[in-house]
Amino acid sequence: MVPECESSPAEFETGAWGTWALPDSGGSCERLVPLGEECAPSSFHTNETKSCNAWVYENTNTIVGEFDLACKSWMRTLVGSINVAGVFATLPVTAYISDTYGRRVALVITAVSPAVLGVIRAFSTSYIMYLCFEFLVTFVGGGMYSTGFILALEMVGPDKRVLGGNLISSTWAMGQVVAALMAWAVPYWRTYTLVIYAPSVLFIAYYWLIEESVRWLISKGNNKEAARIIFKAANMNKKKLSPETIRILTEEPPEKKPSTNESDSPAEVDTRSILVQVLKSKRIMCRLLVCSFWWITLTFVYYGLSINSVSLAGNSYVNFILTSLVEIPGYCLSVLTLDRFGRKSSTMSAFIFCGLSLMAMPFVPSSIPWLTTTLNLLGKLCISMAFSSVYIYTGELFPTQARHSLLGTCSMAGRIGALIAPQTPLLMAYMEALPYLIFGVMATTAGLLMLLTPETLKAHLPDTIAQAEDMDNKKVSAE
Repeated sequence: MVPECESSPAEFETGAWGTWALPDSGGSCERLVPLGEECAPSSFHTNETKSCNAWVYENTNTIVGEFDLACKSWMRTLVGSINVAGVFATLPVTAYISDTYGRRVALVITAVSPAVLGVIRAFSTSYIMYLCFEFLVTFVGGGMYSTGFILALEMVGPDKRVLGGNLISSTWAMGQVVAALMAWAVPYWRTYTLVIYAPSVLFIAYYWLIEESVRWLISKGNNKEAARIIFKAANMNKKKLSPETIRILTEEPPEKKPSTNESDSPAEVDTRSILVQVLKSKRIMCRLLVCSFWWITLTFVYYGLSINSVSLAGNSYVNFILTSLVEIPGYCLSVLTLDRFGRKSSTMSAFIFCGLSLMAMPFVPSSIPWLTTTLNLLGKLCISMAFSSVYIYTGELFPTQARHSLLGTCSMAGRIGALIAPQTPLLMAYMEALPYLIFGVMATTAGLLMLLTPETLKAHLPDTIAQAEDMDNKKVSAE
């Protein structure tokens, strides 16, 4: 704001006085030093500037205008970091609830809780209050996607895992499109927040509309409830269960007899917790570290490309929609390749093609910008394919006993990439293409690390630590 020249009320467009009251370098954080109180070309210093202490906003549809965050870029980016921090904090909590009390319970809690806190956030009276509820909303709801993904994965057979997983990933992309369209239609942030969060309370009906994971029930010894769900599914789908399947589901497990001889029942003697078993398993720990690096790379490259894409010219809503839609072809490629060429080779190829396309960007002549845009979109498509594939692949590498906990650990590690990604535009001050070179190197490295993990195509999901370890030694085909 330039008080000497502003009308009453102040208008966003400066008019002619902007040419002598504002610096030639542009920007909105500085103005030329006034030499008097008049608004005339001779009333301002020609090259000496001072920081602005008040601003005129085009609108107050966002928190930037309402909480006066102009020229406070760190406060604006902090909102995104707080959001990621909330997800980072909630993943182990959600994983514990899911593995202990059930997938369905965790899903309903994470889906319904944001409704209350999100509505409260819409009435934030200060930036600090908004920031606090930004964290709380993601803390209570940030684990919903991983919970729903695990529940869906455990409900389908090996031949439907890829299709089911990619359908879920496609709904994520479409959700981003719907969110952009709603933001376009309802631009005021308070109203938009209410429209987004208030209907979430309806998800409480999921407790009665969906069934618990059969695999989770069996892992907890609740075979009776698991059998009820399987019989119900068979009846709804008009399928006939084989006599052998019916016998396995209905017969009572033999009672365990107390044993005084340790060698009689090694399984009963092994009372170590799942966590201890995981920590003592070199194969599972190596797999966990490799998977964690994949996830860090996925979030870093995925969100990094999304953040850097805002520099594209045109309508910001349309740009966001297009950036979201380009993910769907990647998910389709995942469906077409994972079951045909295997999880390992397909995902490795996606990572490596992503890396090569991004590392090639700095060498594209400035005279053909369309090629730079094409390589950028190709990188986004490939990293989306890898994202969807790794979600499926990671879930198949770990046992049912600790699948959600270990998947949650990988996803939590991935938040590191999401925290760093918003800072990548700062690297352009040193070299314009530096962010893309880093994205490319990390994606290629992640692809090469897949040489250390086993193929899981058509393999039964491991239920125990021992079965998961044995995946490196042999392949067990699903019948």
